[in-house]
Amino acid sequence: MNAYIFPGQGAQFSGMGQELYEHSSLAKNMFEEANSILGFDITKTMFEGSAEDLKQTNVTQPAIFIHSVVLAKSMGGRFKPEMVAGHSLGEFSALVANNTLSFEHGLKLVAQRADAMQKACDSTEGTMAAVLGLENEVVESVCKGIEGIVVAANYNCPGQLVISGAIEPIHTACELLKEKGARRALVLPVGGAFHSPLMEPAREQLASAIEQTTFSTPSCPIYQNVTANAVDDTAEIKTNLIAQLTSPVRWTQSVEQMIADGAQHFIEVGPGKVLQGLVRKINRESNTSAAELE
Repeated sequence: MNAYIFPGQGAQFSGMGQELYEHSSLAKNMFEEANSILGFDITKTMFEGSAEDLKQTNVTQPAIFIHSVVLAKSMGGRFKPEMVAGHSLGEFSALVANNTLSFEHGLKLVAQRADAMQKACDSTEGTMAAVLGLENEVVESVCKGIEGIVVAANYNCPGQLVISGAIEPIHTACELLKEKGARRALVLPVGGAFHSPLMEPAREQLASAIEQTTFSTPSCPIYQNVTANAVDDTAEIKTNLIAQLTSPVRWTQSVEQMIADGAQHFIEVGPGKVLQGLVRKINRESNTSAAELE
């Protein structure tokens, strides 16, 4: 079975999407439609902007979503997903790929998500840290023992877990995790405590937008970050999508479940190759590749 996977924030690069734009009239039309939906020329920033320009949350998230969805649509008849999943932001791309959301509705939600997350970051100081070389249970146990908000946020692959929370508890956790034998416990250069309780204001803002958006019956199951299970019920998809901002991204568990359910080939759709690397670390036998244009 073919599993299509969609990257999240961090996959952006200068010039992203330009090759797609020049590839076909379909791609060009989708980029122009995106500019119209967002009300600003995001394609100009994607094609010509610096790395710094692309780091702005209100640009980064829509840019990665647009790149991923346009690439999926540009594959034409070869794009036949039997299961999909996306890492954090990538879940929105996956929901367009399996026809749960239209391109327009997906992009509007992503823009609102970026706005909500930026506001939450501005109102509450938080950060994240990557922890390498420890068992998940050890990291979870250390986090639980610290006063203040610090939680497991991204289960990326075995031995690579990102924690999220308030600044001081994160620094405390890093020191304790190093003492426990972590190879590295490194604070990341991010704007906020994503996938933690500190994102509650963003979750509330996004919840109302999701509730007002039309979701259609998906063409294949999506393995959602919150549960790591296959979902094809629209009400359940909405519930999980709303919970996503304050819940951990269970990427390791999602990939393991997809393999258990018959995934043989993982195809990454979007900028970068991060997810292919994570899939191979989760299961060395996995067959991975990048989506290619017709």
